[in-house]
Parts: sequence; C-alpha cells; structure tokens
Amino acid sequence: MNQKYKLILQDIQAIIDRDPATRSKAEAVICSSGLHAILIYRLSHWLWRKKFHLTARIISQIARFLTGIEIHPGAQIGYGFMIDHGMGVVIGETTKIGNNVTLYHDVTLGGRKFYDENGKKLEKRHPTLGNNVTIGSGAQILGPITIGDNVKVGSNAIVIKDIPADSTVVNAPAYIVVKKAHEPAKNFCAYGIEPEESDKKETKIKKTENKRKI
Repeated sequence: MNQKYKLILQDIQAIIDRDPATRSKAEAVICSSGLHAILIYRLSHWLWRKKFHLTARIISQIARFLTGIEIHPGAQIGYGFMIDHGMGVVIGETTKIGNNVTLYHDVTLGGRKFYDENGKKLEKRHPTLGNNVTIGSGAQILGPITIGDNVKVGSNAIVIKDIPADSTVVNAPAYIVVKKAHEPAKNFCAYGIEPEESDKKETKIKKTENKRKI
C-alpha cells in the first residue's frame, strides 16, 4: 500500500481507538475536526517539502479557518496522531511529534527561545515530542525542549524544561508527579493524568463502606 495512504488510515484508526464518541471510520472522517486538520496538514507538509512554501501556508490557513486548529506545514508529525476536540490547538513550525501522540483542545506547542546567547537565530524553536505522549487540554509546551516517550502532561500545565520518558507532569510551571518504568495502560488515559495510588485506596475504602451499609 502507498505509504501516504497507510499514514492516513493510521490517523483514522487513532480516532477509533482513542475517542469513545466515534463509532466508525465513516463518522471519524465526516465529524472529526481534528482529523480534518491532520489530513490537510499532510497535504500542506508535502507541499512544504517540495518548496511550495507559500501555497503550503495558504492551505494551512484554510485549515485553521475551517477547524480552529493551526498546524504549521513545516512541523514533522508521525503516524497515529490524534487531536481530540481540537479547537485552539497551535503547532509551530519546528515542532517534531513522534508516533501515537494525542493532543486535546487548546494545546500550544510553541516557540519560546528565538535567539541563542550570541544573538544568532535558532533553527529549532519548538518542542520535540516522543512516542505515545498525551497532552491534556490547555497545556502549553514551549521552546526547543524534549518530551520523552510515554509522557503524560496534565491539563493547563506549562512545560518549559525537558521531561524524561515515562513521567506524568502537572501544574504551572509543570513538575513531575509520577516517574516510573513504562507499563502499557489497560485503558486509554485522557487529559494526560491518571489516578494516584492514594485516590485508588480511597475508592476501595468507599466501596467497602458502601457494602457494609448494604
């Protein structure tokens, strides 16, 4: 199968796998604004690589108008990419995104440092995301930093430093609350956060109390 069509099918499958509100591929193609933005990005990125920079930018602006999602055609995005809900997402020109990454609405992958200490303009101004990263709604990932594989970023976090693999970060500025060897999740974890052990214990206690009452 042609590689670009395989890539599109993987993007569609990502919607099916991670969005419980989408029940079929047809529904994903018709109703997912995040998927629409990604598909248009794939076209604009191809044009960008062919040096049709102005045409690529015009197409990306059309996608922004139609979907509320702005993806610069110069960004590099792997397979299985998903933007859920989508409105307000911004992805900068030198962003690099790995495979099977999920973004929620209002996420910014933006530039922070534009010049080095000698006043020279930086070529890499935006973040690099590893594989299997989840970015919660409203999070801001800023500057030429690296987010490792399997990282989860909580909603509204502001990340301005490198984050090692297999971590969960929250707050503004963001700090690590979970750091452990990666274990595949049994269920997809939305918004980049998962229950802490204390939360799980409290849930078990409440269940036990309810049984006693009955």
